[in-house]
Amino acid sequence: EFKASGWSKAEASLPEKLEPAYPVRVESAACKRYVSCVIRGVKVGPSPDWLREKLNVIGVRPINNVVDVTNYVLHGLGQPLHAFDAGQISGGQVVVRQAVQDERFVTLDGVERSLDAEDLMICDAEKPMCIAGVFGGENSGVSEDTTEVFLESAYFDSVFVRKSAKRHGLNTDASFRFERGTDPNLPVAALRYAVTLIQEVAGGQQVTEVSDIYPEPVQPFSFEVSYDRVRKLIGKNIPNEEIKTIILALGIGISSENNDLIQVSVPPFKVDVTREVDVIEEVLRIYGYNNVEIDGQLKSALQYAPVPDRELVSNQVFDLLVSNGYMEIMNNSLSHLDYAVDPETAVRILNPLSSDLDTMRQSLLFSVLETVEHNQKRKAADLKLFEFGKVYHLDEKGYRENQHLALALAGRQVQGLWNGQDQSASFYHLKAVVDGMLQRLGIDPLEIKEPTHAQWAYGLEYWHKNRLIVTFGAVSPKELMRADVQGAVFYASFDWDMVMKSIPRRPLVYQEISKFPAVRRDLALLLDNSVSFEQLKNIAKRTERKFLKELSVFDVYTGDKLPEGKKSYALSFILQDEEKTMDDKRIDAIVNKLIVNFEKETGARVRK
Repeated sequence: EFKASGWSKAEASLPEKLEPAYPVRVESAACKRYVSCVIRGVKVGPSPDWLREKLNVIGVRPINNVVDVTNYVLHGLGQPLHAFDAGQISGGQVVVRQAVQDERFVTLDGVERSLDAEDLMICDAEKPMCIAGVFGGENSGVSEDTTEVFLESAYFDSVFVRKSAKRHGLNTDASFRFERGTDPNLPVAALRYAVTLIQEVAGGQQVTEVSDIYPEPVQPFSFEVSYDRVRKLIGKNIPNEEIKTIILALGIGISSENNDLIQVSVPPFKVDVTREVDVIEEVLRIYGYNNVEIDGQLKSALQYAPVPDRELVSNQVFDLLVSNGYMEIMNNSLSHLDYAVDPETAVRILNPLSSDLDTMRQSLLFSVLETVEHNQKRKAADLKLFEFGKVYHLDEKGYRENQHLALALAGRQVQGLWNGQDQSASFYHLKAVVDGMLQRLGIDPLEIKEPTHAQWAYGLEYWHKNRLIVTFGAVSPKELMRADVQGAVFYASFDWDMVMKSIPRRPLVYQEISKFPAVRRDLALLLDNSVSFEQLKNIAKRTERKFLKELSVFDVYTGDKLPEGKKSYALSFILQDEEKTMDDKRIDAIVNKLIVNFEKETGARVRK
């Protein structure tokens, strides 16, 4: 593919006498090294097939042979380069400086941007040509008319590049690498490699000396490493010689050795190895995690588990949800400030990667709604989802994170067949799952309230011993509109920390199914509209603890046939004696006692 056979052809193609290096002036300390040269006589056009195929394979769109070479070298060596049309450089010199505040600059995408004084710019004698390490200008890039190329290979300060990219909302392949730190010793080699390739695919000839402005060479990171600390942190008795061999094989030099201590010299391209612990991590990576045994003492420590076991409980709940057709989703903990439940207590990111990911989420609701919207637009609108993740808040005590579990229903829950019709998701589909989960965890009794936050159209809150366990219901149309979701979405939010605190610590007790039949009795009551079913349920449980097994409402009626401010509940009672068959006398006594207490505490009247 590359027919130039290394550097020899590039050197052989140089003219007998090169012109002096192109004039370059560096005025900012943010440019630590600037390497450049000029290639004359290039013919810009499509790249050869081998180069186009290489770029297509890694998802880079071919542009022209010169630009394609810079991209090829970038992805091959990790060193960003930039090619300028030398004919567009005014004043015969290149100036690397910081921008003038509010200076105007049109980038390659045709957008006019207002520059900041902290932006590092590549300029000519009159105007900016490129945001250094980020994005080129509209009129300075290589085009079909270009015959002379000014080629740049530089080492820029990572902080300057990152702030400029964030400030202008530009995330390019070059900025991605500069932000994370490039090798300060690579620019010259990368430039020569690119020159060789350009001459191969676009013709032309290097006509100037290579300019290398490098006033303060970056020194290797130097610090001490202790053999004993390596062994202690890894947890394995690795011989000194083996540790030393691994360090040297990683390209890290050892300048001196004194018994247990060695002085290491880490090359600058290893930007993430600046401390002793970083070297230890590298040693462990090469030595092999699988070669570090877990001894018996550590094993016994791992056997400890809190009561209740958080992981065991989570797995039980997840199994319950999956068996009911729910699918687990996982979303980013970073969100947008507009999605914050309370912006005053939102945890903001100081240096966000983008404006859409500038806040730690305060609720799982909006990430779940985004998932619903994503699926709806891909013709997959029938959804049963759950997500287990953390939410974040800031209060007077500082930063706080809590584990939450979210459930969501949308679309159809039952798809109609020849013997039935479609059933859309409803509040009661969700309530059945919420009640089933709490019953499985043994959390009872519960106090029921109505949610007050505007994100709910309607719903319920379950409280246990003054702890809010779960809020569930229909998401308000306003929130659905913000997420561009079509149709109703029913959502439940569990505060998992409160759930864990509410799980009873008593052991499960099993008993045989009763041999004696249960009895059902129905009762219709005329009630004030203010009386809730929860009140009736609590009264019934206090009245008859032993034989009342279940209480439910099977009909609610309101209308003009009832007095104003009244409603009718039809209640069903399941009574059962575990030791013998109940007779009518005992059943009637229990029902009468229930009626008396209903009348006494709520003013209810039995409807005949």
